[in-house]
Amino acid sequence: MGDILVGTASWTDRSLVKSGWYPSGVNSAEARLEHYASRFPLVEVDSTYYFPPAADVARRWTERTPEHFVFNIKAFSLFTQHPTMTEAIPRDLPRPEGKKRLYPKDLEARVVDEMWERFLSALEPLHRTGKLGVLLFQFPPWFTLRSSNKRYLLDCVQRARPMRICVEFRNESWLRDDNQAETIDLLEGYDISYVCVDMPQGFRSSVPPVVMATSDLGVVRFHGHNDAEWESGSVQRRFAYRYSEAELRGWVPRLRDLSDQTSITHVLMNNCHQDWAQRNGEELSRLLAEVP
Repeated sequence: MGDILVGTASWTDRSLVKSGWYPSGVNSAEARLEHYASRFPLVEVDSTYYFPPAADVARRWTERTPEHFVFNIKAFSLFTQHPTMTEAIPRDLPRPEGKKRLYPKDLEARVVDEMWERFLSALEPLHRTGKLGVLLFQFPPWFTLRSSNKRYLLDCVQRARPMRICVEFRNESWLRDDNQAETIDLLEGYDISYVCVDMPQGFRSSVPPVVMATSDLGVVRFHGHNDAEWESGSVQRRFAYRYSEAELRGWVPRLRDLSDQTSITHVLMNNCHQDWAQRNGEELSRLLAEVP
């Protein structure tokens, strides 16, 4: 049985800072990360989806956390074919004028290549110290199971090496009964971790809560079940869901089963509203510790 690391998808969320989860006097970015790392062994950095990271920031992360602390990094939106804010492309690189949002096709190939190079280079301090867990590629609902997208996925694997990636699909075509074996073969063949998700069902972006291991690293992300706000457009309202103890307890055997198939399993609470992710993460850690 592999280890299970539990963490959350943020430690700097504004509503978390206001919630009172951080003790009085823990006011700086440095102090908050140090406090968070004293409570959890793992965190997911989501800010890198909006803007590429800076190497000096990644270096400070390594300095402010214990030796075995782990950072999972969410891939830049350009790399997952989401619309990307124009201002996220550095000014020293050519970019089209008059557009607020860009897709890879809007940029020269050399610019896309340069963005990959800068993104990965900035993470080198984490990778060098062994604190980089995995790069999370969360693909959009229009990223369906087809040959061109499979090729693109493998291109991401090649570009990221020696760093490893995990993938979260937001289109159920990858998990349908008639396609699931094909998806598993693809991920297993290239040692790509499948991201198991718990999320609202019945939406275009919904995928079922299939729990499976496609590499020696298992990854599970909990998005909550705020169905009424899932397509509201507000991140704060979408993830405003606190899991009950019964819900979390129901996941314990599934997480244990996944850990039996992996060397290590990362579990991330993404219900980032106030301190709910942190509270649920602590509850889940306690429940996992109760089970032999």
